[in-house]
Amino acid sequence: MAQGKIEQNRNQALSTLTISIMYKIKQLPEDFTVKEISNVNIQNNGLYSYFILKKTNYTTIDALQILSKKFKIQLKHFGFAGNKDKNAVTEQKISVLKGSKKFENIGLKNIGLKYLGNGNEPISLGDLEGNEFVIVIRNLDENNIKKIKQSQNKKLKIPNLFGPQRFSKNNHLVGKSIVKRDFKKAVGLLLENNGNIEDEIKQYIEKNKNNYIEALRLIPLKTRRLFVHSYQSYLFNKIAEEHIKYNKNYTKKLKNIKIPIVGFDFEINSIKNKPQKNIIKKIIGEEQIAPRDFIINQIPELSSEGGFRDLFFETKFKIVEIANDYLNQNKQKIKINFTLPKSCYATVALEFFLP
Repeated sequence: MAQGKIEQNRNQALSTLTISIMYKIKQLPEDFTVKEISNVNIQNNGLYSYFILKKTNYTTIDALQILSKKFKIQLKHFGFAGNKDKNAVTEQKISVLKGSKKFENIGLKNIGLKYLGNGNEPISLGDLEGNEFVIVIRNLDENNIKKIKQSQNKKLKIPNLFGPQRFSKNNHLVGKSIVKRDFKKAVGLLLENNGNIEDEIKQYIEKNKNNYIEALRLIPLKTRRLFVHSYQSYLFNKIAEEHIKYNKNYTKKLKNIKIPIVGFDFEINSIKNKPQKNIIKKIIGEEQIAPRDFIINQIPELSSEGGFRDLFFETKFKIVEIANDYLNQNKQKIKINFTLPKSCYATVALEFFLP
């Protein structure tokens, strides 16, 4: 691969929060479909009922909150393997403690359930092999189509960054505030959003001045944990990006090493690679945090030990269809299909696939 192409690919991969204005995705929810590749063992009986949850324009947690109220079952009794995109049509397996096949007939717009069977274990985060994507890319010209065709069916090595949906508007900033024990700021950031839970928090603070910890606890536990995990993801991206920058010819030379997700269990001295150790020290120094800060005594259920994540993942895509784009005048659209390992982001892959 020529040096110019290596540099171009690196720059594409490091752009984690925006999609090029040249092409458009998610103009329609059905332009972005996701089907979970699950490893859940389905049986004829057991305490947990398994369903395929099909949803449009909801995050997984938002959809489960609606189902929780509908069935009068606490949210903690719903299990899922991963939080799927909001602006998409997605299918994933969920578990419900003491659920029923009758739940199929819920009559909700943009949320549907298909009963699969039962089992003895709830579905938990990570209980999947990966995800299959079918994505329509719009606003393309002939030159764009030609470039995309050139990459079809080629195995591509892609930085394993967390995608923009991991951070939403300010999830990582809320998480950072929690880790730094600035709970007032965390609540203030949450109140920049509009919704039922934000209204509840606002009313609670008006009646219970300065009780920001209990205000945060109004948010379902799984969502609260996502804030801290989002901040850990932000740190991972910064460390990974710096590591790639340090090794400019990464496509050929850089091995698929493990990059830390900083948490209370992380020890800087466990990193033997000196440049990587220096990068981590630099970033956590700039953030003015320490790994042990992820032990959050005031809200212990949000403490997070961290772990490690591959620097790269590999995938290839195939073209399903090329057609005129009726949403964008004198342009074309292309439909592609690919699969990704669990916890890898299609939006990150797309930035690498596309011109």
